[in-house]
Formats: sequence, C-alpha cells, structure tokens
Amino acid sequence: MGKKTESLLPVERITSKIFLLRGEKILIDSDLAELYGVETKRLKEAVKRNIARFPSDFMFQLSTEEHKILRSQFATSSLAGQKSGWGGRRYLPLAFTEQGVAMLSSVLNSERAVQVNVAIMRVPHLRDADEKVLTEQ
Repeated sequence: MGKKTESLLPVERITSKIFLLRGEKILIDSDLAELYGVETKRLKEAVKRNIARFPSDFMFQLSTEEHKILRSQFATSSLAGQKSGWGGRRYLPLAFTEQGVAMLSSVLNSERAVQVNVAIMRVPHLRDADEKVLTEQ
C-alpha cells in the first residue's frame, strides 16, 4: 500500500500546503478538500455533523486578518485569487492541526480519505519540514 499512497500524493504536494499559524503546523480546509477529492463545502458539512471530534486544538477558524495575510502572502495557496462575493468563499477558512487531519478520515469515511491521511501522516511535516510562517508584512 505504501507505493500506492505515495503515487496518490507526492510529498511536495502535501508539504506545499502546510503553514505555521498560532504556533501550530496546519492545513486549510480547501487544501484538504482538494487532497481528498471532495468539495470544501462537503468537508465542512462532515466536520459540522461530527463537531465533538474537533476540539479547538484539532481545528480552528482563521481570523479575518489571518485569512487576509494567507491570501496576500501565498499565491500558490488555494485561497489566493479567490473572489469575494458571489462564487467566492463566504466563510473564513478552517485550519486543521495534525490531530484534526487524522480525525478527518473517520468523518469522511472513504477509502481515498484513509489513503490521503496515511500519505499526510507519513510526511515528516510536523517534525522537521520547512513550513511557511504566516506573519504580517
């Protein structure tokens, strides 16, 4: 299964989506939805149905300022270039810590979710990977 998981998600694709925010290495809801192959709306619905599984140290909502910084600093992020208003993001993004990402596979309940989580957990991102720090410029 190792080879299948690695080919499913190259390490670079995962690490490019990791940010350091509030002292935590996190992944944003829209980036995770892309990796899982689901709409962000569906990912958030699954989380809301199982909100007790996501305490604040597993998941938190970005502030308006954090969202603005993320959009301005990282053009490669799925958040960059999103329009406000009709057709754009209407709510502030959710940020998931390692524990929150691990919990997602249980609420999404699909084979791909399990494979994606295995791939994410195999990336040494939480120990020593270079992360992008979100700070005001």
